[in-house]
Amino acid sequence: MEATTGARVRQKLTDKGQATRARILEHAAELIYTKGVHATNNEQLRRAAGVSGSQLNHYFPTKESLVLAVIEWQAERVLTFHRSERFTHFDSLDSLREWAGHYIAYEGSYQEGCSLGSLAAEIIKTDLDVRTELANAFEQWRDIFRDGLERMQRHGRLSAEADPTRLACLLLAAFQGGMLLAQVARDTAPLKDALLAAIDHVQTFATFPAAGVSEVR
Repeated sequence: MEATTGARVRQKLTDKGQATRARILEHAAELIYTKGVHATNNEQLRRAAGVSGSQLNHYFPTKESLVLAVIEWQAERVLTFHRSERFTHFDSLDSLREWAGHYIAYEGSYQEGCSLGSLAAEIIKTDLDVRTELANAFEQWRDIFRDGLERMQRHGRLSAEADPTRLACLLLAAFQGGMLLAQVARDTAPLKDALLAAIDHVQTFATFPAAGVSEVR
């Protein structure tokens, strides 16, 4: 994420202060997810996080500052996971399949959905001025896929006709839509269908389509 006022504030906090702030954010994210932004109030958050009103106001003087911090916190968790070495920076079809397989096999996919996607769906219904931060978070997520697809092109694994940005948007949209349908169906099958269809489309641009093909079950 880009440097923000919140990031500068965290640099000035003690270890104890950082832990308190993180605890508040974790509980705020959970409350917003389960109750919604408008139904989440300071009293609920104080009880859940075990902090005083003065502590809460110290770290987050306004609701907008809290919501912005929750967006950053949730986005950082998602982006860190996707930037890990586990998926080899998404520079192969097999790394995309491994990513899809992780979520398809995870029971929480249909129980919890996408933490960032669910947060965005809740927040965009409010009048809080946080849309820019939400858009930035999803753009960074998309760019992780785009950068991997561009590396595939540079390494000769993907044809020059492929548009990495459009394909990255497809992968992210398939994930978000598949997660929502999985939650509705209480089954990961819609997520599996959406992700594998998106990856199959990426494969149509592979220079060696049959190479390294592995099935996600």
